[in-house]
Amino acid sequence: MSAMTPIGPSFYLTEEDHHPEGSTALGFWMYLMSDCLIFAVLFATYGVLGTAYAGGPTPAELFDLPLVALNTSMLLLSSITYGFAMIAMGEGRQRAVLGWLGITGLFGAAFLGIEMYEFAHLIHEGATPQRSAFLSSFWTLVGTHGLHVFFGLVWLVVLMVQVARRGLIEANQRRVQCLSMFWHFLDVVWIGVFTFVYLLGVLR
Repeated sequence: MSAMTPIGPSFYLTEEDHHPEGSTALGFWMYLMSDCLIFAVLFATYGVLGTAYAGGPTPAELFDLPLVALNTSMLLLSSITYGFAMIAMGEGRQRAVLGWLGITGLFGAAFLGIEMYEFAHLIHEGATPQRSAFLSSFWTLVGTHGLHVFFGLVWLVVLMVQVARRGLIEANQRRVQCLSMFWHFLDVVWIGVFTFVYLLGVLR
């Protein structure tokens, strides 16, 4: 009787499931559309409550626009490096794909680090969600986007392990493409946040 090899949890699949052509892309587009609705509701809520300061601090008093601009550049650069990863994948260069995905992850982590610093500063200033309707809607919108970036980074790490273990097989290419759509979607949403929340808030 041969010894059985214990099977433990891993970051990657040992066998790939069959997916009908186009089914993954269609399903992921449906997910992104549902996420669009979530952010549309959050933007609309902020649009209604964004001036309800309740005698508390205003955006001009709270927001450090140069810091937010620096944070925005981190996310924009991460989208550019992800684009390089997609180009490298099209050329079949696995190591280049992993390299560009790693750089993308570093930019994403820098974005979250700066955002955590901003949140810590707001808490220190007493600008917590319960302070006013403006701050409640701000924390919900920006925090929801930040959570999306965090889970995108987790997905990115798992994907890098899968590519390193299995290479640029068809399933991994499909996953890279799906994460690309998700990452660029977060970039577009953040441009809306920067313009609608931070820039207009300071200029208001």
